[in-house]
Amino acid sequence: MFINQTQLRNWLLPVLFISCPAFLFAQKKEVPLYKNPKAPVADRVKDLLGRMTVEEKVGQLSTLLGWEMYEKKGDGVVASEKFKKTVAANQYGMLWATLRADPWTRKTLETGLDPYKAALATNALQKYIIEHTRLQIPVLIAEECPHGHMAIGTTVFPTSIGQSSTWDPMLIQSMAAAIAKEARLQGAHIGYGPVLDLAREPRWSRVEETYGEDPFLNSMMGVAMVKGFQGKDNTIGSGVNVISTLKHFTAYGSPEGGHNAGLINPGRRELIQSYLPPFEASIKAGALSIMAAYNSVDGVPCSSNPYLLDTLLHRQWGFKGFSVSDLGSIDGLVLTQHVAANNIDAAALAMNAGLDNDLGGVVFSAPLLEAIKNGAVSMQRIDEATGRLLAMKFEMGLFENPYVDPKLARKEVRKEATVTLSRKVAQESIILLKNENAVLPLKKTISSIAVIGPNADNIYNQLGDYTAPQDPKAIITVLEGITAKLPAAKINYVKGCAIRDTANVHIAEAVAAAKQSDVAVVVIGGSSARDFKTEYISTGAAIVGKGTAEVSDMEAGEGYDRETLDLMGKQLELLQAVVKTGKPVVVVFIGGRPLNLNWPAANAAAIITAWYPGQEGGDAIADVLFGDYNPAGRLPISVPRSVGQLPDYYNYQNSSKHDYVEGPATPLYAFGYGLSYSKFVYSDLDATVNAGDNLTVNVSLKVTNSSAIDGDEVVQLYLRDDVSSVVTPVKTLKAFSRINIKAGATRTVEFTLHKNDLSLMNQQMQRVVEAGDFTLMLGAGSTDIRLEKKINVNQNYKL
Repeated sequence: MFINQTQLRNWLLPVLFISCPAFLFAQKKEVPLYKNPKAPVADRVKDLLGRMTVEEKVGQLSTLLGWEMYEKKGDGVVASEKFKKTVAANQYGMLWATLRADPWTRKTLETGLDPYKAALATNALQKYIIEHTRLQIPVLIAEECPHGHMAIGTTVFPTSIGQSSTWDPMLIQSMAAAIAKEARLQGAHIGYGPVLDLAREPRWSRVEETYGEDPFLNSMMGVAMVKGFQGKDNTIGSGVNVISTLKHFTAYGSPEGGHNAGLINPGRRELIQSYLPPFEASIKAGALSIMAAYNSVDGVPCSSNPYLLDTLLHRQWGFKGFSVSDLGSIDGLVLTQHVAANNIDAAALAMNAGLDNDLGGVVFSAPLLEAIKNGAVSMQRIDEATGRLLAMKFEMGLFENPYVDPKLARKEVRKEATVTLSRKVAQESIILLKNENAVLPLKKTISSIAVIGPNADNIYNQLGDYTAPQDPKAIITVLEGITAKLPAAKINYVKGCAIRDTANVHIAEAVAAAKQSDVAVVVIGGSSARDFKTEYISTGAAIVGKGTAEVSDMEAGEGYDRETLDLMGKQLELLQAVVKTGKPVVVVFIGGRPLNLNWPAANAAAIITAWYPGQEGGDAIADVLFGDYNPAGRLPISVPRSVGQLPDYYNYQNSSKHDYVEGPATPLYAFGYGLSYSKFVYSDLDATVNAGDNLTVNVSLKVTNSSAIDGDEVVQLYLRDDVSSVVTPVKTLKAFSRINIKAGATRTVEFTLHKNDLSLMNQQMQRVVEAGDFTLMLGAGSTDIRLEKKINVNQNYKL
């Protein structure tokens, strides 16, 4: 008798169940290889890819806007209908800014999520994925984390330009670890940051997000952030670390005319020697994600540039992670840069160039599927990109445990130790620019003080862009910091004017307050504070001048590029009127970019720059003003005298640079500059060249604190290649060390330079060290060189 397979199965299964129940148990317990946590990640990725449809693979390559994906219901949080539709369409590889709150997302303290509910939200999203998808692939959640996790209730640190002003990479690494922990405990897996763009155009709106103008300082800060985010040994599965996404690849921070996402056309040698080193250093430190920039380089958009995204990243640098577009930058290949006729062509251009993920999800969706269907993109390339994303999910242990503990988030986010760390970073970031006749530190015995200016008591103006709404009780303003130092003194506070608006000006009241006081502290500068009246484009950048008749303070932050660098509104008039009273005037500058400080530099008694100092900024500034902290911040970017000098970075190439008809070509304050309440003497410079295959130069010197005040000194080592086959910079920072020296004490400082530090790109575009003389310059700033010494390298080296 013929028995078909169905009949055989129906007959055998009951028999097997009765005679061998272990068989059925084994069948039930069989799990796919990709769900086996003991299997190698590469094997798990291969197994999962083999089970996925092309639609599921492409769905992993989209990053959607996350704040639309949850809904608050009573005391809980659930997945939104939009998220459910997204999951049904297989487009759920990654979410971005799920926990973000700001005027663009329209999330407030009331409508957004505190840390406890944030954890509930991310858990709800993961749970829905697990229960409603065929392969149960968890979603990655990416968050903005440049100076704190951009979410409600998290710790706000100084912005990046302030972080680099500390010249203290180990402190920044500790800060990054704290940011990562706060984000991860709420369910995030990826932190966007650090921003590694060289800021050589201060009119550009995003200077505050950068580490300044120098490749080496940027590199050191980038490495510190990566190690803090990901852990020293890339322990991204620890439960307290996140993947670091480097931004913006590349040359984004020096746009022509200062226009955000504008043109930049560096030569290839300049690209390799100046703009790329911070990214290379951070990749080699272990960074696992990188974002392509909006701009093009030499006519090729960064989002479809195979040299950047494949040759350089993967083949030369050995990058092990994934790349992601900036928001809408693949669409920009069609709409802005006109290198693609439609989104299908744009999908093929970007994917074939090596871009792995689409932030926004507009192009790596139906258009990418169509490009695959018509043969413009291969399945091999799709598997490569998808595999890179899946590998991160396996490495983080998300298949085993996609959830977080909401109670732990409530307990650990913005705890006291992290707030103390924020104050420490703010203290170290503050730069003393002028201190005529040692007017600072102020005495705590003064009977009265005038606190004046638009940034003296404004919470959001001291926090910078990419900051969530804040509980006012968590932020310390300058007025509050000063008041806490002087419990018995009379505090005369007058705002005086706004940053930009000229409708409500109270200069006469400010003058009266100054006249009634022993000293006046005038807090001026800029603002990147977004408000709910400002309009924003689809990428989140602000639209200048759009909103109500009242002019907001915002003059910096993404989209707010400047035509001049002058203080806006009536700020200069306010300062001039207060100085005219004859009372000692201390200027505190709070802002996101260097502004015109010519008049304050000539007329104020003292100036400190605090950039955007974060939630503890008011206390940190007061600590410096009253001598509880001795300032040692150093400028990471030059402060020009005029926009006519731009670009005005210190490490320009050897050329004929001379004064203008109207004034000097030198900046008002140069890169590396900063004063202290202490005085330091440099001596005994020694250098030894160790030739051979592993060329090194050992440098040592002594630094003495000749004052009666303990203090930090930032010892900076610059190098000049005296004669070279190609034009090189007049000097380049190669090493630095921030050290504390007790009053009257001497410390020995040692540096070691390696072949790469002495190298250049020759005419054949080969990295080499050329035999000849080099000049070592040691000092307290790029224009404050205290010691020099020539060294000689007697042979050529090829790296």
